[in-house]
Amino acid sequence: MPAEIGVGLLGLGTVGRGVYRILEQNAALIAARAGTAVRVRRILVRDPHKPRGLDLPEGMLTTRVEDVLADPRVQVVVEVMGGVRPALDYVLEALRRGKSVVTANKDMVAGHGRELFAAAERYGCDLFFEASVAGGIPIIRTLKASLAANRIYQIMGIVNGTTNYILTRMSREGVSFQAALAEAQRLGYAEADPAADVEGHDAARKLVILASIAFNSRIPLEQVYVEGIARIAPEDIRYARELGYVIKLLALGKETPEGIEVRVHPVLLPCRHPLAAVHDVFNAVFVRGDAVGETMFYGRGAGELPTASAVVADIIDAARDILRGVPGMIGCTCFENKPVKPMLLVESRYYIRLLVDDRPGVLAAIARGFGDHRVSLASVIQKNTIGELAEIVLVTHRVAEGALRAAMAVVEGLAVVKQVANVIRVEGEEE
Repeated sequence: MPAEIGVGLLGLGTVGRGVYRILEQNAALIAARAGTAVRVRRILVRDPHKPRGLDLPEGMLTTRVEDVLADPRVQVVVEVMGGVRPALDYVLEALRRGKSVVTANKDMVAGHGRELFAAAERYGCDLFFEASVAGGIPIIRTLKASLAANRIYQIMGIVNGTTNYILTRMSREGVSFQAALAEAQRLGYAEADPAADVEGHDAARKLVILASIAFNSRIPLEQVYVEGIARIAPEDIRYARELGYVIKLLALGKETPEGIEVRVHPVLLPCRHPLAAVHDVFNAVFVRGDAVGETMFYGRGAGELPTASAVVADIIDAARDILRGVPGMIGCTCFENKPVKPMLLVESRYYIRLLVDDRPGVLAAIARGFGDHRVSLASVIQKNTIGELAEIVLVTHRVAEGALRAAMAVVEGLAVVKQVANVIRVEGEEE
């Protein structure tokens, strides 16, 4: 048995610092659980002189990746530098050299999972990525191992804390999207350029990872339907509440006879649904399996220590496998090749907010436009009068996306309809 397992860190930002702190502070506990001591030996950084608030041994920092990858004391390489390049090149080289890899990089795993898993299998190494989705929530390991006996039918997740914080503030305070976004940026929850979060792309990458594992089939990122939250207005949140819903940005995956649904967009979610109670920067993933039924996993989806917790757990698993001499015990689970269901065939209910002329016959014309495309209306409510315009809210019965779009094209072209203020899908309930 080796006296220790050596770790090489690629990156010493927020998550990297957290990993180092946990490995140092919980060293005895980690050694007992891993079966041997686990110690950081080398750390790759851009600037070795930058203050980091850590008491690091002399010579541990390097600006040369070769110093980490070629160090014989390093058996596990931990990639927490982010981005696809050069991280992907470094990870592939680490695997080629027979070193197990732990990563928190959702962009790299979502876009290059096939290549990474092939390399891990070829060279007999572990590739762990628990921290790539939902921070400290152990959802990857749960889907791969704890729920392995189940056929997973559906996953629904709040997997982006920034957008959940924005929608929470809009709901609680009645502020606009822009005001809530500015507050999130001021508090450090949102980047200066928040596009990846508020446009849904961050959640889409995480959904690719979750859906590929849950449905045992690789999901191309470009086949995920993505829609952000910038169009959500305080009126939508207020009317949703009156109808018994909250608005959340959800990552949704579902297996159907026509293929796998994978989509990220705002939804009206019933207030009684477990995900409706997830607020602020917290994340949660709701899973429905044939044996386990409905389960939900909740916690902090980002931050130094929650994310580092997941990374260190993967390091411990990698160390155990090295000690046993059997790495790669739970490798890629994408052993099927299932089609992705086209978005036009996906069925949902819809909330629609319109500004229309406030005069007789308007509702009849709108109802006829929907009816001609077999879109059935469950309710039509006039909410407000703005000068000579009326604001109305419609909720449809379940209908295919293609039929809804065709109907909306007709309705939007009606002379009496002045604006389609919003269209939001309704999820989380059965008719």
